[in-house]
Amino acid sequence: MKTLTLDGTSLTIEDLAPIFEGEEIKLKLDPSALERVAAARSLVEDVVEKGEPVYGLTTGFGKLKNITISREDLEELQANLIQSHCCGVGDPMPRDEVRAVQVLRINGLLRGHSGVRVELLETLVRFFQKGLVPRVPQQGSVGASGDLAPLAHMAGAYMGWGRAFVGDEELDAKEALARVGEEPLRLAAKEGLALINGTEVMAAVGAGAYLRACRAVLSADAIASLTIEALFGSPKPFDARIAALKGNPGHARTSANVRACLADSRVIDSHSDCDRVQDPYSLRCIPQVHGATKDALAHVGSILALEVNSVTDNPILFPDTGEVISAGQFHGQPLSMVFDYLAISVATIGNISERRVEQLVNPDLSHLPGFLTQKPGLNSGMMIAQVAAAALASENKVHCHPASVDTIPTSANQEDHVSMGMTAARKARTVVGNVERILGIEYLCAAQARDFHAELLPGRGALAAYELLRANIPALDRDRYLADDLERASELIRSGELLAAVEGAVGPLA
Repeated sequence: MKTLTLDGTSLTIEDLAPIFEGEEIKLKLDPSALERVAAARSLVEDVVEKGEPVYGLTTGFGKLKNITISREDLEELQANLIQSHCCGVGDPMPRDEVRAVQVLRINGLLRGHSGVRVELLETLVRFFQKGLVPRVPQQGSVGASGDLAPLAHMAGAYMGWGRAFVGDEELDAKEALARVGEEPLRLAAKEGLALINGTEVMAAVGAGAYLRACRAVLSADAIASLTIEALFGSPKPFDARIAALKGNPGHARTSANVRACLADSRVIDSHSDCDRVQDPYSLRCIPQVHGATKDALAHVGSILALEVNSVTDNPILFPDTGEVISAGQFHGQPLSMVFDYLAISVATIGNISERRVEQLVNPDLSHLPGFLTQKPGLNSGMMIAQVAAAALASENKVHCHPASVDTIPTSANQEDHVSMGMTAARKARTVVGNVERILGIEYLCAAQARDFHAELLPGRGALAAYELLRANIPALDRDRYLADDLERASELIRSGELLAAVEGAVGPLA
């Protein structure tokens, strides 16, 4: 079991990958980070002892910020905050995403500017290690004071309210706590606010989508290489000198990936003297389109890398100076904007992949049997597979309408500008899933097209991709129930099996 040491400053997006892949990990808290946490907690206790009016410590919340709360009511204040904010709606988040949220929330509190007790963080680690996963509804966050409703459901489950998962079983939260040998959590001053003010939910959803997107775009290079061979496309647009003239890093990476996948191709050699002047854009412009997505993902990753180590709650404590400052660290605008960018950039991969599917199935374009079947007419072959790809590509255009430009006032106009960051993250996740399925359809069609000239040995990477598909899905010699084939092909992309097979043949793709 992998051990992940959290210190509030050095977590990477890649550290979260095992969680999204369903692996068990062990959390360890850095001792120096716990010292910072203890120092901030001392400041909270000083404020409470003096009875100073400080937002969220000794006052109400939001529009009720001017109401001072007595010392004996501070614990009830935190409990009421959590209960009142459990207003999430809709389907529950996938459990892997919730586990990522658990890690991110602990990591943010370890920066030592939130004022929670060390004991609280140790309890959160125990909950995680024992497999307690709160049931968190996906909808209800506007991404202003962070993800208030989703985070409240997470904290509420810790306190025995709502529902939670232990293993695959969904239980009443109190029963789930008892199942793992824990008592409901009781919060001290400031801790409820610290648990629900933050961007960790949108960050977790977006990080999962980002990791899948990075895998999908590299898989797209390998699948496109198989398509190039199936259509007897030209390798010339992938010349390194062409990439150097453009200067975009993603362009150069894509061209290098395709060259690696086409290395030693007898298919390419077989038509080196053909009189075709140019390929269609969906083949010829692969470096420009796939490369642009890689460059976009690099920017998304840079913003996420900052956010997963940020302090995102409110108010912020500075133990060195004794200051408590109310600010807007929980506002999700930096994430909502890049999640919109993530959706747009990945949807573009789906758009060009669907056009390559059309090139493969249309006999007027491919010069192969219609819809890649031996007996077109009697059989429809891949006809409706292309329709499915078109439907997904078109649906993505709806999901690419930006959420980050939307805002709606909340909390009696106290929170008068919001980010819609969770909406942007959920849309990005949907787009990535759709693109994995579009690429799966291209993968099926490219392999089917290759079967019509199987006597020619493909490039090393293209061959590895082809052999993996055929080990899982037989060739389509006559019409059959295709839905299972489509799902299996997309799963080879989603799981990383395709990428692993290709990289095993040609080395790492970039």
